[in-house]
Amino acid sequence: MQQRLAWAITGSGHYLRESLAILQTLESVDIFLSKAAAEIIKQYGFQDLIDATGHRIYQDKTASSIPVELFYEGKYHSLVIAPATSNTIAKMAYGFSDSLVTNLFAQAGKTRVHSIVFACDTAPELESEAPRDNVVKVYPRQIDLDNVIKLKAFTHTEVAEDMQQLQQYIMHRLAAVHQMDAE
Repeated sequence: MQQRLAWAITGSGHYLRESLAILQTLESVDIFLSKAAAEIIKQYGFQDLIDATGHRIYQDKTASSIPVELFYEGKYHSLVIAPATSNTIAKMAYGFSDSLVTNLFAQAGKTRVHSIVFACDTAPELESEAPRDNVVKVYPRQIDLDNVIKLKAFTHTEVAEDMQQLQQYIMHRLAAVHQMDAE
């Protein structure tokens, strides 16, 4: 059985366009959308971009996050969460698993599946894309920055602070998975 990459999207527009561009370059990916992600993708006008990836899409439509069972079946070699809102980061940092995305992260950890997270709030001042091609300044709270630091300490988890780092982590991980498959 060929394992796949799981990619979860939360309700953030921050680098959403760029995350979708990376997704378009990858093969063997299943996309998991939080309820907020499904809304934001439409609000930003990115539905065509996500459809163009050609990947399977799972939406958060069940109270018990049924798609997480795919981790128990060994379907995935890695989980990417990009972009990840400060709310999602906080929940993951403190062990909450009450949504599709936080459940995916929890189950990835419990099944020792490597996770790569692109945290939206990683610096005291950021520029972020808003709907309708607006760019806004955002100022993450100290607690948001602290939660990113806390998440970085998790085993089998890498936290990317920018798109270049996200791309590097993904390519490095895919190369490592390819190497393991070759052995």
